[in-house]
Amino acid sequence: MNKSRFITWLRPVSSREQAMAIIDEARALYPDASHHCYAYLLGSPASAQAAMNDDGEPSGTAGKPIFNVIQHKGMSDVLVVVIRYFGGVKLGAGGLVRAYAAAAETVLAEVERVESVPQCTCQLALDFPLEQRLRHWAEQNGAAVLDVQYSQRVAMTLRCPTQSLADLESLCAAEHITLATQ
Repeated sequence: MNKSRFITWLRPVSSREQAMAIIDEARALYPDASHHCYAYLLGSPASAQAAMNDDGEPSGTAGKPIFNVIQHKGMSDVLVVVIRYFGGVKLGAGGLVRAYAAAAETVLAEVERVESVPQCTCQLALDFPLEQRLRHWAEQNGAAVLDVQYSQRVAMTLRCPTQSLADLESLCAAEHITLATQ
């Protein structure tokens, strides 16, 4: 066979360490591959961490095209690893760029997107008559009641979308509910 073979992995990642562990796994599973090229993007575009690697391919012909596809798709917290077995035919710089971009495009086109909503955990202390009002607020604002403890007052742990935190703080101030965020 004189054509290269490409194997593409797509993995969700939340840290550089996690991404590097997956890349190490790819190298261990395919130790005889010619190249293990990758790119990842972590976090929101404004504060993103990113990396790319050509793993021996000519500079800018593998990692950068993979990264460009990730950016173009508007995705984050994702790692794409393209494993190449050289098939004997040199593709040239343009051919490599097209091949690596196509591998990333193919795998990213198939993925189901999950939108991540920033959340915070809140500890609340409230009087019993306010419990239902707070539960109703949680339901209306995409918050989740994680735990409730009953003693002289109700102690509630709530996971709340960060964007709704100001509304929760206003409600707590108006109803004399003690609020602590984590």
